[in-house]
Parts: sequence; C-alpha cells; structure tokens
Amino acid sequence: MGLLQNDNYIDRVYLDIIFNLDEKRICSSILPWISHSANGYYYPLIPLILFFIDPVNALSFLVSALFAFAIELPAYKIIKRCVKRFRPYEVNKNIKNRIMPSDRFSLPSGHTAAAWVIAILVALHYPILIIPVFIWATLVGVSRVYLGVHYPTDIFAGIILGTLSAVSSILIKGQIF
Repeated sequence: MGLLQNDNYIDRVYLDIIFNLDEKRICSSILPWISHSANGYYYPLIPLILFFIDPVNALSFLVSALFAFAIELPAYKIIKRCVKRFRPYEVNKNIKNRIMPSDRFSLPSGHTAAAWVIAILVALHYPILIIPVFIWATLVGVSRVYLGVHYPTDIFAGIILGTLSAVSSILIKGQIF
C-alpha cells in the first residue's frame, strides 16, 4: 500500500484539528459555503463579470482559464483513477462526511485544484486581489477537510495541481499569443 493510500501521521494530526472545528460556530456555518463557492459551475461567471468591469484583461483571463482547466481537469481525473485513495470517512470511523462527494476517491482535491487555478489567474491579472483570492483558495482546501471528504495531503496535491495548471496555461498562452 502506498504512502497516500490510507491516512498517515500528518493527515491524522491535521485532519483531527480541522475536522473538529465544530466548536467554532463560525466554521460550521462558513466552511460549507466556502466549499460550495468552489463548485465548477460558478467559474464561468468570473470572466463574464470581468467583461463588464475590464474587457481588455477579461479576454486574457478567459483564455488563460480555458488553457488551465484543459490541463487541470484531465490530470485530476487521471490521478484519481490511478491513486484510488479512499475518502477519510470511508477509512476512519470517527470522520463523518458532512456532504456527499461527487466521486469515490479523494486524491487530489478537485475543488482545491480549481480554486488555486482561479486564484493564481485572478492574482496575475488583477494583483490588487491577491490576498483575498489566496485566502479564499486556502479556505476551500480547509473546508474540504472539515467536510470529511479529503485528507490534508489531498489538499496539498490539489494546490500543486492547480498551481502547475495555472502556470502552464500562462506559459502556453505566452507561446501562442
């Protein structure tokens, strides 16, 4: 069994800390909403809003996002199928899933990967938003652990995948345009 097949020491420590944030009422009300904000069907709204605010940069953002998600989504699916890591609530009886995930396996976190794609691209196109978008992307990852559907290392893998996809899209776009 591989290093990431089941929970390891690092995952157990941070999973316990994040999953048990129930005592903090603000966490139990805000974290599910933050997780929901990273659902993919909201992402097309970003370039649409940007077209009204800043049409010149909006097109550049849209092209970068299309390239990034063309990299991120297939990589995400391939990694999930190859690793087949069971979700925390399936392995640890003390972890309850607070939502029903859209698929069976946990590594990498697709919500986190997509949030980091968006955060990096927004930060590159609109540097004034760097702090709020990176806080949001980080909280998306925390929320996925809190909801019992990911290990912390799944989140870390999602951050890496999202970052690599966003940076690759910028490089590809620079080569084409």
